[in-house]
Formats: sequence, structure tokens, C-alpha cells
Amino acid sequence: MIDPLLNRAPETIRHIHIMGICGTAMAALAGMLLQSGFRITGSDRQVYPPMSDFLAGLGIEVCSGYAPENLSPRPDLVIVGNVITRVNPEAVALAEARIPYLSLPQALAHFYIGSRTSLVVAGTHGKTTTSSLLAASLHRANLDPTFMIGGIVREFGGNFRIGNGPYFVAEGDEYDTAFFDKGSKFLHYQPKIAILTSIEFDHADIFADLGAIMATFRRFVRLIPPDGLLVACLDDANVAEIAGEAHCPVQGYGLAPDLAWSLGDIRIEEGMTAFSVSRHGEYWGDMAVRLPGRHNCLNSLAVTAVLHHIGVDRRQIADGLANFGGVKRRQEVRGVAAGITVIDDFAHHPTAVRETLAALKAAYAGRRLVAVFEPRTNSSRRAVFQQDYARAFAAADAVLLREPLPLSGVAEEELFSSAQLADDLRRNGQRDVFSFPDTDTLLAHLEQSLTTGDVVAILSNGGFDNIHVRLLECLQKWEAAR
Repeated sequence: MIDPLLNRAPETIRHIHIMGICGTAMAALAGMLLQSGFRITGSDRQVYPPMSDFLAGLGIEVCSGYAPENLSPRPDLVIVGNVITRVNPEAVALAEARIPYLSLPQALAHFYIGSRTSLVVAGTHGKTTTSSLLAASLHRANLDPTFMIGGIVREFGGNFRIGNGPYFVAEGDEYDTAFFDKGSKFLHYQPKIAILTSIEFDHADIFADLGAIMATFRRFVRLIPPDGLLVACLDDANVAEIAGEAHCPVQGYGLAPDLAWSLGDIRIEEGMTAFSVSRHGEYWGDMAVRLPGRHNCLNSLAVTAVLHHIGVDRRQIADGLANFGGVKRRQEVRGVAAGITVIDDFAHHPTAVRETLAALKAAYAGRRLVAVFEPRTNSSRRAVFQQDYARAFAAADAVLLREPLPLSGVAEEELFSSAQLADDLRRNGQRDVFSFPDTDTLLAHLEQSLTTGDVVAILSNGGFDNIHVRLLECLQKWEAAR
């Protein structure tokens, strides 16, 4: 049994061992700690590119597999990822050796938030893009932020940075922290200023229902001190309910004209999405971002509110938004070949799928939009969203679905079915809809059915069997053969 009294950082730390080091966030933390002067080792069950290459490039020793001997020589501190279970052999050895330990969010708070002002972006949707946009805008305004984010930010070529400025930007994940702490990660991030984008049911593996999710967001909002600020999307009824319980000032943003920050008309101008901003009902200015979609304008509006609050002037805000280069796997154009554009996006929740496809349909007006979807998360592979997905693909002209790998220990009737979704979409009037048992058969159909001018949006939060590269290689062969 792991001793809760050892859940702390010791006074003297030279060597830190990270269990579960190949996760995106854990690898980023490893890089930050190495940059801070610590000796870093790590272990993981699956050590493979790109994270294995990233860690090797940093010179970090990574053990493949979990074993007691990975804790020799004895580290001063162990950071335990949330993929680690209490029966993991290395976790058992950790308890027996009585080595101090922290979770990832505890480590971030201890080493990097500290005296900095913590700016936390939370919500079911838009966390990565919004926190990246905030960090990049702070950097462009010469405020030298520190951050760790769940996506690769183009301005920095990575998902972490240690700055000398007063702000720490955190992507506030509501997922659980560790086997010894089932509370949400964002409860450790000491929010002084927070953005709350949306609240919907998600993470069916750890939350029983929407009420459980609302409860953890309530806890988060109540952490903001009276002299802090909550920037909340009050278009969302769940957000509005929780924002009403905050102990700090609240600045609402959204589409309604009577909010502190309101989104006005949206238009596409020379590859940019331009929009007007009103503050307390009066016109405040025009802004533009390179990202398509109303949801990204709302994300930008939230960032505008935070930047204005901390004293960034309007010209610098506009400059930061307009020059933001985006985040990998968020409406990322992976390539264009044979006149066909291939886009990669992380969308997996029904709302994210709907908004992403609507944004791409508007950005690529007049072109056929082909949506390719892999249900991969614990929630998307359950029937909980079966009917919601039937309303999520309306903007697509064609829909190709991969059957998900089944979840172990979940009854068949509780599993999501791509074949059922295809039937539902056809009943809704969408004719060009197909489901496939695996990626190979889906890709073969895609290669046969695409025509010049098509836009292919590949939606998955995983690698999807490298479908993006494989498709582009095929299209490049077509192009060369012409």
C-alpha cells in the first residue's frame, strides 16, 4: 500500500524518475525538468516513436516495461502517470521502497506554477487550441510565459516552454490525476484566472453522468480566489449555472449581445476568419484568426478577455490572434496532392465533430467535404453517444466510418457501432455513407472514390494506422502518373 505521507516533494532533489514517461504530457514534463537541471529517467510499457525519438533526442534514459529494477539507482522523487495502476510492479516497488512521489499535475504545480499567476483553460471542448492561442499571444506581447499544453504549438515547435515571465498557462484537463488521486487534474493548477469554454458529458470511463462532471467543474471554479477572474462562455447553460457559484468576478462571453464580451458578425477574408467584438453591448473592435469556424472565434474571444484583463492593449491582442500559427492535429492541413486536401483533426466528441465539420465546410465552400472518422476514446467506443453522432456529420458530403476496437469488459449492447451510425445517417438523408471493419478497407474505398477538389477531414484522437501519410502517398503517385 502506497503511503500518502510520501505524496510530497523532498527537500533535496537531483534524480527524478517518471513512470509512464511516453505520454504526451509526461514527456513534456520530462523535458521541462531536464531543462531545469534535474537528472531524468523514465519507464513505459510501450516505447516507440515519436515519443521515444523525442526523449532519446533529449538524452533521457527510458526503460521499456515496468519493473522494480527501474528504481535503481534510487531516485529522489518519482512522478507517477495516470496510466499506472496500483498493482503495476513498479508502483508496488515504489511503495515498498518508500520513495517520495507526485502525480503529473502535482509536479507541475510544485516546480512551475509556484509564484507565477496561473491561467487555466478548462472545458469539454477547445482547451488545447484556446490555451495555445493564449500562450502564443502572451509570448508575442513579450510577456515570456511558461506553459504545458496537450498539443504541439507551431510558434514553439513543442507543447511546453519555461519562460521568465509572470504567467503559467495550463490546459486544464478534467480527467483523473493518478491511481492514488481520482480527482481531476485541473484541481491542482491553482487557477487565478480561468477560461471555461463548455461543459458536456464525456469521459464515460471515469464519470458516471453529467452530474459528476458538473461537480468536478464546481470544485474547479471555487478554487479561483476572490481577486481572480472567471471568463465563462455563458451561451452554455451548464457553464452559466456553475459560473453563478464562483467566488470571483465573472466575465461572460458568447453570442448574446448583453455579455461582457460578445461575438459579432463572422466573415472569411483572404484565408482569415474575421469577426467583430462588442464589450458590454458596445462595439470594441475587429479581430481575425487563421483558424476556421465560429468555435475558434469564440476561443479567440475568450483569450481576448483574458489578455485585456491583464493589461495587454488592443493592438497587441489583435496582433497575437492574427499571427497564431495553430496547433498540430487541430484542423491541420497535412498535405495537398492531386488537387485533394487532407486535413487531420483531433475531434472525437459529437459536438467537436459537428463544429469542426461545419467550420471546414464554410472554409472550403463549394468543395466536397469527405469526413473520415475513427471512434477511439473510451467514451466514443460506447453507445452513450450513438444517437448524438447521428446529428454530428450533417456538414459532410460523404462519411466514412471505421468500426472501433471493442472495449474489454463492456457488454456488447453498450458498445458503439459504426454500422449502426451509417444506417442512421442514411435515414437522415445522407447517401454517401459507409462503415468499414478496419483501416485498410476504408483506405481502399477512399482511394477509389476521391476526385480532384475534394477535402478529406480525418477525425481521430489516435494515430488511425497512419492513414494520413498513406493516403497522401497514394495521391502523390496519382499526381506523378498524370
